[in-house]
Amino acid sequence: MDFAARDVVVTGGTGALGTAVVAALLDQGATCHIPVFDPAEKARAAFADHANVAFTDAVDLADEAQVEAFYATTGTLWASIHIAGGFAMAPITETSLADFQAQLDLNLTTAFLCCREAVRRQPTGGRIVNVAARPALEPRTGAGMVAYTASKAAVAALTQALAEEVAGKDIWVNAIAPSILDTPANRAAMPNADHAGWPKVAAVAETIVFLASPQNATTRGALVPVYGRT
Repeated sequence: MDFAARDVVVTGGTGALGTAVVAALLDQGATCHIPVFDPAEKARAAFADHANVAFTDAVDLADEAQVEAFYATTGTLWASIHIAGGFAMAPITETSLADFQAQLDLNLTTAFLCCREAVRRQPTGGRIVNVAARPALEPRTGAGMVAYTASKAAVAALTQALAEEVAGKDIWVNAIAPSILDTPANRAAMPNADHAGWPKVAAVAETIVFLASPQNATTRGALVPVYGRT
């Protein structure tokens, strides 16, 4: 996969999955543009001093003006990868409207705004990759997390509709749908789970990077399950 001289946005680029994606992209020669809300994220990033990484501080990805301003700094993009989001688990009787709207903002609004700005900066084609979730494909598995499930299902629908809309511009839009990623945070939250079966972030990153690569010449509108053995 050749990303030499290609500019790629990675939201959530300092998290567990984002770090693996950025590392893979840098290995292939990409220049990565990473928005961060808290400057401390940049300070602890493994690639903070890498010559091909450009950070932009204080970007709220649910704020239209801030997202527009961030993408204006990225030039002509090849790819935009949208990992940033949030998770909340609670029964519906304990989910306020504010909680529900917060999940929509964290997962759907951020994806919508970043997709829109990416399309505006891909005049000769490119790739967009979103992150849905297993409950978006299998909603019954979202019991007990209705707000999260609805927001990720909307990301899946956004992905497929947009893929059809921009196919004529040679922009391929896809999404991955993870189950429970094998991250330190998830292990701490579920210490008794079968961690061996969870998909590993490095392997999931490989899937994302392929979908975002010029070598992906045919796949668009896909919701790719990345479940591991779970």
